[in-house]
Amino acid sequence: MDSDTILVTGACGQIGSELVMALRARGNNVIATDLKVPSGELLESGEFQRLDVLNKNSLATLVSKFKVNQIYHLAALLSATGEQNPELAWRVNMKGLRNILDCSVELGVKRLFFPSTIAVFGPTSPKQNTPQHCVMEPNTIYGISKQAGERWCDYYYQKKGLDVRSLRYPGLISYKTKAGGGTTDYAVEIFFEAVKHKQYNCFLSENTVLPMMYMPDAIRGTIELMDASAGNLSIRSAYNFSAFSFSPQDLAKCIIAEIPDFSMQYSPDFRQAIADSWPASIDDSFARKDWGWKPEYTLDTMTKDMLTNIMLTNGIAI
Repeated sequence: MDSDTILVTGACGQIGSELVMALRARGNNVIATDLKVPSGELLESGEFQRLDVLNKNSLATLVSKFKVNQIYHLAALLSATGEQNPELAWRVNMKGLRNILDCSVELGVKRLFFPSTIAVFGPTSPKQNTPQHCVMEPNTIYGISKQAGERWCDYYYQKKGLDVRSLRYPGLISYKTKAGGGTTDYAVEIFFEAVKHKQYNCFLSENTVLPMMYMPDAIRGTIELMDASAGNLSIRSAYNFSAFSFSPQDLAKCIIAEIPDFSMQYSPDFRQAIADSWPASIDDSFARKDWGWKPEYTLDTMTKDMLTNIMLTNGIAI
């Protein structure tokens, strides 16, 4: 589907900014959209349109104008931000998705990607090796909205024949973009603070184990799912998607191996309760079986790559 015209909402976010560039590098015609206007490579490398996903008319105009036949709908409010403004999070995450789903059906979009999250699980879900199908009682507005979103996606697939695909992202780690208001943001912030200040005060407790993934794997896996043959896919809500799990203490040890004078403190805040409700590890066997998912990075190789790139960006000798 390399010749398709692709619309990406939330293109300036943590996933979107890297996904847009990866799709453009493959030769795709990508229409990047967001409420805020980007700068640099994202803006200069292709088409950008300012878009509020809550405005269905504007969305439909763009889909029609550019003859869009594939959408990656990434615009959303994340976990920590959502808890601070639940009403806005519900409106953006739910109404935005419904607008995307309806426009896709009405205007003949062939394929749609919806990002879900491990936040769809809750305190009553199995913590270890959380299965694809299990009890899901999320207790954050982010998790609730994403679980409802999964059900809407499956509904539109079953009832309207829309080719919707989705992943339950773990915490995502990248040196290219700042974290965007999530409970796993410490795993991004820690690297920058380690390089610049040799210390970090973590907002989660030292033994809080959560599923994580390095952004290059996340981008590759997302595109692989969208490229997969529809006949191979058995999940139309959202696939469990995993790479590795670690605690803040585990990550600190890996960083100390590269920066020996790095030190870590812990001051858990409201995000601790959110993290405590999430899985510690994820069973992604359906993704591995259906479309061949396999992560490339380990905690150690990710740590080295993150630090190397942050040092290069900041002009620090390696």
